[in-house]
Amino acid sequence: MQDNATEVTAAGIARLAGVGRAAVSNWRRRHADFPRPVGGTETSPSFALAEVESWLRKQGKLAEVPLRERVWQQLSGHPEGPVTALTHAGCLLLLIHDRPTVWLEVSAGSDERLSKMLPGALREVFTPRFGPQSAVTTAPAGTTAPAVNTAPAVTTAPAVNTAPAGTIAPAVNTAPAVNTPDAVNPADDVNPAPPVSSAHAPSGVHTPSAVNTHPALRLPTGPELLPSAPLLRGVAELAAELGARQTFEFLLGRHLDANPRQYTLTPADLAALMADLAGPARTVLDPACGTGALLRAAATRPDQELHAQDSAPELAALTTLRLALQTWSTVHGAVGDSLRADAHPRLRADAVLCHPPFNERNWGHDELAYDPRWEYGFPARTESELAWVQHALARLKDGGAGVLLMPPAAASRRSGRRIRADLLRRGALRAVIALPVGAAPPYNIPLHLWVLRRPEKAPAQPEVLLVDVGQFAGEGRGGPDWRAVREAVLDAWQVFGRPGRFTERPGLARALPVIELLDDDVDLAPARHLPPPTTAGGAEQLTAVREHLGETLRLTADLTPPRADAAHPARWPLTTIGELARGGALMLRTGGNGGHARVPVLTDHDVLFGADPSGTLPESEEEAVLTEPGDVVVPVLGGGSVARVIDATTGGAALGRNLVLLRPDPAALDPWFLAGFLRGTANNRQASSYASTATRLDVRRLQLPRLPLDEQRRYGERFRVLDEFERALRHAGRLGEQLVRGMYDGLTDGTVAPH
Repeated sequence: MQDNATEVTAAGIARLAGVGRAAVSNWRRRHADFPRPVGGTETSPSFALAEVESWLRKQGKLAEVPLRERVWQQLSGHPEGPVTALTHAGCLLLLIHDRPTVWLEVSAGSDERLSKMLPGALREVFTPRFGPQSAVTTAPAGTTAPAVNTAPAVTTAPAVNTAPAGTIAPAVNTAPAVNTPDAVNPADDVNPAPPVSSAHAPSGVHTPSAVNTHPALRLPTGPELLPSAPLLRGVAELAAELGARQTFEFLLGRHLDANPRQYTLTPADLAALMADLAGPARTVLDPACGTGALLRAAATRPDQELHAQDSAPELAALTTLRLALQTWSTVHGAVGDSLRADAHPRLRADAVLCHPPFNERNWGHDELAYDPRWEYGFPARTESELAWVQHALARLKDGGAGVLLMPPAAASRRSGRRIRADLLRRGALRAVIALPVGAAPPYNIPLHLWVLRRPEKAPAQPEVLLVDVGQFAGEGRGGPDWRAVREAVLDAWQVFGRPGRFTERPGLARALPVIELLDDDVDLAPARHLPPPTTAGGAEQLTAVREHLGETLRLTADLTPPRADAAHPARWPLTTIGELARGGALMLRTGGNGGHARVPVLTDHDVLFGADPSGTLPESEEEAVLTEPGDVVVPVLGGGSVARVIDATTGGAALGRNLVLLRPDPAALDPWFLAGFLRGTANNRQASSYASTATRLDVRRLQLPRLPLDEQRRYGERFRVLDEFERALRHAGRLGEQLVRGMYDGLTDGTVAPH
């Protein structure tokens, strides 16, 4: 049953029909019977999805809406907004995942019957998964309260938005201004939170688990679910095809991709590294959970307890559902700013993982001056990150581990030197790891990882491990070499944890006695304390680089194109990529999905810089587009005239975002001929559109001359040689930069003689 209230934008129509947005604009102008807008704005109208489907089908432009696309359009056009729709879909998927036969009974009959029966069915799933508090409906029957609990009963002061990185900031502050139990929901008195085992309570005391007065997820009511009934039926149909977990990941991934500026995501490789540094843990807390990447990385066994909190109510609810679907762990999700309104004040976790918000001045400095969490000193107003560090330590059991992603300034700002000094003296800060540029947002600075331990006793001779893996940064924005980063960091960390003296690794890792850092600055930046990379053989290495550069320059000279002979301008009959695709001469695909397998990803920057595949994509149920030798890959952003022919070494990589793959039929098109003509400046100019800040290429409008295959191959061979010359030039440039930098370093550190 199609939901007539569901609306779709012009971009959604283009996706349904597999065309560009320009085609949709043309249809609106040329066809008087094209559906009229039913919402949106004059510049960005929206249309009724059912009317659009009917019109497309009548015009022969759509045989059948793909199930995934239909469900996504229902979700994105939901009358209560996509977040509410996604929350309702997640609740249903959890029911299907845990009790599939119950859904078959609930879904029989009308939408009204479904909406009345579903809350009771969900209650049977919510209670064992999230605790009794979650099974309380958000409002009495007949009301239209939001599906997630967004505010406590009483707030003591206006709060400031401190949404962590990776969250959507709520429109109004939802947390109380002081870090004390606030107005308790009546249901909380009846259904107290389940206790934590005494093994995780402070020594000698049995305390209940975190008193979660603001659970992230509340049971939706029947009236709230009624508008979502058509969507829920489509979601269930999609789950039968993909599976409940995969369906939620697909819908959530689409939502995150559609709102990239509202979310700061923690990359999966970084999350896995942080979880490995923390080690095995039964109880894990993320006080600024965002989309749950860190807790997903830490969830490795079914007997775990995952505690998540986020100041954005929508995100907290979605992450709670995501964790419940992805793991069999018990999930305790909560809404609120963890510094001002800690939902887990009595928790003593085995591990705390956190990607906190950076550079927050309104983190609660004035309200929290006497908070007991500040064991290592009261953080300055400009040191919000040190408040998160101490919050993490306060929620760890003795000997528990914490790993926080930190801005590099937190290691050296003078305003935080006293807290850093006390963390060092008492053995709470065990390691500072400088990551490569591009490891996580903001991608333009090398972030740090701080590894913490809640001290059981003062160390006899405290040391701190300093690691710098900045050398493993990738080219452009392709991201670092995560395999090398992971191996270097974990190897240094494991050796540091063993008895005996840590062997210094020049330029990479060093265990430094704490006393050597306790000066006026207490500067913990690893680069300032690590010895330079070993200089033994430095001159010999520079000689080898010089010889390699000479060989490359000679090859470049040999590949230099011959003198260009003048010719009259050719007047070939032309065709376009779009026409060739419709005629079957080539296949056109766009990238951006991760698929199931973790394979190297070819990014737009890899194509622009001629580099090997270096990117990553989140796992997705949509199949990744895998490259094959002979494919031609074209970036669509940036305005450059670039096309790359995939060779045997690059084949098999997944196609990244902002790339279009053209797979020519070898009986009709030569790939080098295709790539060469696509690089023409005039060709790119006529196929590009311009926005205020970017240039976008419409690949379908790129033109090619109609030439016989033999003639194509003549041109293709010339283009192939030009490409080889270009790659040699690029390689020579890199070697030249390496030689120049090595000479400067050698002359300034005395390892290279000036004569």
